[in-house]
Amino acid sequence: MTADHRKGGMGLIACLLGLLALIVAGKCSYSPEPDQQRTLPPGWASLGRADPEEELILTFALRQQNLERLSKLVQAVSDPRSPRYGKYLTLEDVAELVRPSPLTLRTVQKWLLAAGAWNCHSVTTQDFLTCRMSVRQAELLLSGAEFHRYVGGPTKTHAVRSPRPYQLPKALAPHVDFVGGLHRFPPTSSLRQRPEPQVAGAIGLHLGVTPSVIRERYNLTAQDVGSGTTNNSQACAQFLEQYFHDSDLAEFMRLFGGNFAHQESVARVVGQQGQGWAGIEASLDVQYLMSAGANISTWVYSSPGRHESQEPFLQWLLLLSNESALPPVHTVSYGDDEDSLSSTYIQRVNTEFMKAAARGLTLLFASGDSGAGCWSTSGRHQFRPSFPASSPYVTTVGGTSFQNPFRVTSEIVDYISGGGFSNVFPRPSYQEEAVTQFLSSSPHLPPSSYFNASGRAYPDVAALSDGYWVVSNHVPIPWVSGTSASTPVFGGLLSLINEHRILSGHPPLGFLNPRLYQQRGAGLFDVTRGCHESCLNEEVQGQGFCSGPGWDPVTGWGTPNFPALLKTLINP
Repeated sequence: MTADHRKGGMGLIACLLGLLALIVAGKCSYSPEPDQQRTLPPGWASLGRADPEEELILTFALRQQNLERLSKLVQAVSDPRSPRYGKYLTLEDVAELVRPSPLTLRTVQKWLLAAGAWNCHSVTTQDFLTCRMSVRQAELLLSGAEFHRYVGGPTKTHAVRSPRPYQLPKALAPHVDFVGGLHRFPPTSSLRQRPEPQVAGAIGLHLGVTPSVIRERYNLTAQDVGSGTTNNSQACAQFLEQYFHDSDLAEFMRLFGGNFAHQESVARVVGQQGQGWAGIEASLDVQYLMSAGANISTWVYSSPGRHESQEPFLQWLLLLSNESALPPVHTVSYGDDEDSLSSTYIQRVNTEFMKAAARGLTLLFASGDSGAGCWSTSGRHQFRPSFPASSPYVTTVGGTSFQNPFRVTSEIVDYISGGGFSNVFPRPSYQEEAVTQFLSSSPHLPPSSYFNASGRAYPDVAALSDGYWVVSNHVPIPWVSGTSASTPVFGGLLSLINEHRILSGHPPLGFLNPRLYQQRGAGLFDVTRGCHESCLNEEVQGQGFCSGPGWDPVTGWGTPNFPALLKTLINP
């Protein structure tokens, strides 16, 4: 830290120890870098200004250190060609690496103390600080913020958010990446229930995707289950009043789990598990993670966002930064449009994924259910990438359908399968060859103005996403579709592979992408037919990218052929 930086820090502390009103009056200048969701999401409405004495819970993301070194460590522990491959960092190692500087910790704590914040809690890595304060205090603290009450979403959720951007004191801006709990509205599930396809005759047909259909298509035998003798585990995350019910899981396994060994209940719930109605999303995640990754201990991270100023996804990230022993595989069915997120927020969340990768965690995210997406600015159409699907530090799962929806056949593109190219993250080196090959050989590329060809391309892999059976609130529900289904299926199969690796004395797979791309899709069924949806205009006529041989931005490298995938990933 230079002398100039130290002087700046002392000047800030002197300013903070004065009246907070000096800040509001402008005696300390501001540097705007808001984390803001720029428009009110569809289905949400304002109920007017929030009560000034209403309590908020805000999360302050403190500036981390040594991020370049962290990036190099992730590359080393994730690359099979590296002598450090599989030698993952502990949470304590990561904390030592990224912990904010003493100046940052001291400055932010004094700033919050001067503002009257209370009940502040940090995490093991000390790079997040969550505090309670009143609406009045928050509006004084964060110039420009103006809190309103909102209601929206399918369950008429209440939220307190600021429709206006906030500004940090200029001297504080180098110490805080963003403040969470102000702008971003909880995302809603994109799962859909499709009409049952019509077909003549029913001999030899199945009536929707169940665990037995998954196991048949991906070549799992009755012996392809967890051994019950290791400390292997897997996890999924549920958000926004999405809960699973143990009774639904038991009924699902009674109906569909009779031909393979499985566990009867979730081993651990991290967070608050509500007693309300079960959500189809949460039910689907748990039931298919536990039937694909059969007989493996399963955790559920429950971040319902009950407090109206909390952001459930941010809560989940904080949980990862605060627990030393975590399941090796995490599957998450969550996403936002990249363009709805500030650069500071998106880069910081990406750093959280780097921290997870350094620890040997496999994070799988659904690629989304809007194909290439579409948005229009000044009359110009572009595809609309999704985040975290576009992060270079997660493995993104797209979706497929059976060629014949009633038979276990080869797979084609599910037209909703999210995919494309990031407008934020450059193409990572591990996928350079595969993406270049696609761009130079695809006969059906959309116009170049629609996508950023040099961006991180996704998805990386895929699995069936169409026509699932789910049990929710004691009712079997057919024809549920979305990449929220394909993601836990792929995650469960990776958990089975981790089981074999652990029994063989090898570490878990960790961040999979470098190995996945080096092996050029070995162990996966290549999906070569179909295109996904996009902008409904004359130029592209609703068609985004199309699948083809090898990697493509619709189904990635393809869907799992379990025995072959196990063979290619079990060693070293």
